[in-house]
Amino acid sequence: MEQLTTGAGDPVTVFAHGLAGDISGTRPLGSAVAGRRVFFQFRGHGRSDTPPGPWTFGDLATDLRGVADLAGATRALGVSMAAGALCRLLAETPDRFERVVFYLPAPLDGRRPRAAVRRLDRLLASVESGEAAMIADAVEPELPAAVRNTPVGWGYLRQRVEQLQRDGLAPELAGLWSAPAVPDESLLKAFRGRALVLGCRDDEIHPVSWAERLAALLDAELHIYDRPAVLWTNRADLRDRVSTFLNA
Repeated sequence: MEQLTTGAGDPVTVFAHGLAGDISGTRPLGSAVAGRRVFFQFRGHGRSDTPPGPWTFGDLATDLRGVADLAGATRALGVSMAAGALCRLLAETPDRFERVVFYLPAPLDGRRPRAAVRRLDRLLASVESGEAAMIADAVEPELPAAVRNTPVGWGYLRQRVEQLQRDGLAPELAGLWSAPAVPDESLLKAFRGRALVLGCRDDEIHPVSWAERLAALLDAELHIYDRPAVLWTNRADLRDRVSTFLNA
């Protein structure tokens, strides 16, 4: 697994990205978190291995567990797809982490919003084509409208396109949602650590109802943002909420 470690000392926190994400996308979430911070790329992403498929969320949970065990992590943060992997890990071993953060959790029941399916299909096709313009068109929806056609937006698109052209994206990822991320959601109620769930209204990929549902299952702290693309529209507050929770 491709990894990057920053900081030093305890506690150790592992940061896991969302679908088609990378280490650079999770680093802002840990910028104010104390201790050692371990960022990694799931199978099929970046320079991590791409073992034969098909893959399940159980496989992603294995990736996450392996990195966390090696680092001695007691805390974890999962974004979108990784939130599902983290839920799967907790369903199997509810005492593995003391504190966990779920940012924009994806549905756990295997039924994804139609917009999420379309976006993934388009992204995989664009990466397979290798054409920069096609990849940029597929990635642009990640940006809020106010940032598009600005120097900051162009810089982001350039970095994403270069990374996806260089490292690719495994087509096996499309099959992850053929089965629920967690077969029995009630298993999450056995978690006895502290949890923070961060959702967002009007996010067509990450329904706010799933953030609320997950928070209820875990008896977690819940915060719902009002505008999508939180890393762009409310980065300082997001960073502060994550660090305040994990540094406690």
